[in-house]
Amino acid sequence: MALRTIVTEGDPVLRKKCRPVGEVTDRIRMILDDMVETMRDADGVGLAAPQVGIMRRMFVAEPEPDEVYYFVDPQILSQEGEEEADEGCLSVPEMVGTVVRPAKIVITGLDRDGNEQTCTFEGFPARVMCHEYDHLDGILYPDRATKMYHVEPQDEQEQEEA
Repeated sequence: MALRTIVTEGDPVLRKKCRPVGEVTDRIRMILDDMVETMRDADGVGLAAPQVGIMRRMFVAEPEPDEVYYFVDPQILSQEGEEEADEGCLSVPEMVGTVVRPAKIVITGLDRDGNEQTCTFEGFPARVMCHEYDHLDGILYPDRATKMYHVEPQDEQEQEEA
């Protein structure tokens, strides 16, 4: 596995629509594994392929520790309700925005092994999946935000004390 460079806002790759993957191969599995390692190294809870410069419809998410989801060629089948909360993004550093997202979604796609999966998510996990799904269509959360805030990065000592 390897850490990949996270593309940040301003790079045109983040605004492009991704192409389908089609089949989960060993190379796709390697990229997904690299994405999980990169996401964890950056203290993220999700990472979409375009965020590491790969224009394919796939993302990884870990809304709870050690609960990793892999979605290749995902489709959101249904959504219910609305919830407003603050979001951040590894590709939009030092910013947080208030975004309205569905309270519940049903999403389908291929897993890491190429098997069809359908999952239901509510609350924060649903928010994470919608956020990552948006990346596949070139949408960044500030596009949906009602308010944006600048946040100062904390050094490690401050984080430990918080």
